[in-house]
Amino acid sequence: MTIKARQQTSFLFDLDGTLVDSVYDHVLAWHDALQEEGVEVSVWRLHRKIGMSGGLFTKALARETGLELAPEMLERLRLLHRKYYNARSHRTRPLPGAKELLAYLSENDIPWAIATSGRIETAGPVLEILGVDPKQNIVITRDLVRYAKPDPDLFLAAAEKLDCDINTACVVGDAIWDMLAARRARALGIGLLSGGYGMEELERAGAYRVYEDPADLLAHIDEVGGRR
Repeated sequence: MTIKARQQTSFLFDLDGTLVDSVYDHVLAWHDALQEEGVEVSVWRLHRKIGMSGGLFTKALARETGLELAPEMLERLRLLHRKYYNARSHRTRPLPGAKELLAYLSENDIPWAIATSGRIETAGPVLEILGVDPKQNIVITRDLVRYAKPDPDLFLAAAEKLDCDINTACVVGDAIWDMLAARRARALGIGLLSGGYGMEELERAGAYRVYEDPADLLAHIDEVGGRR
């Protein structure tokens, strides 16, 4: 007799660099915004911060530049980033296998949600390109929680909306900030290389598996409990 003692795995996805190829769009948008405000920062330094909450991003930026970033300037930077990012985002494309991965999970009744540090004002158009409707699918954006990554709030809120135990969830992300948030939420972290971070960085931050992109994850979905 087979004992049916099994807990259903759920998948909580980051968005930028995990499901859509948008990391460098964000990097360049921040670069343009900062230049407009007269702040010179190397592009590679900006890349290392994508995935953090906007507040932590600007705090880290202030430390590195030694500049006093007044609240008024921070608000201007946020609006400029939105302007420059939205000017690019119509060209954003889903990463290989992203749509197929979400379709596979849906077809097999495996719960999934998206949790992004982006606000709906920038995430909305990209979600549409991905084919995800926030009215039909669970999407948690920065607007809905007190703190973003590396705090665990986004993933905890996504699990709550799914009515799933966070301890049985897999957090899928491309940045160390996703993996740190997963550890703090007590979920399992799955890293993807599609955002530009290296395997060792993701593993050090807590990833227990690392794949190239969503297509690679789908090809190995049985390794991470992706079975009905």
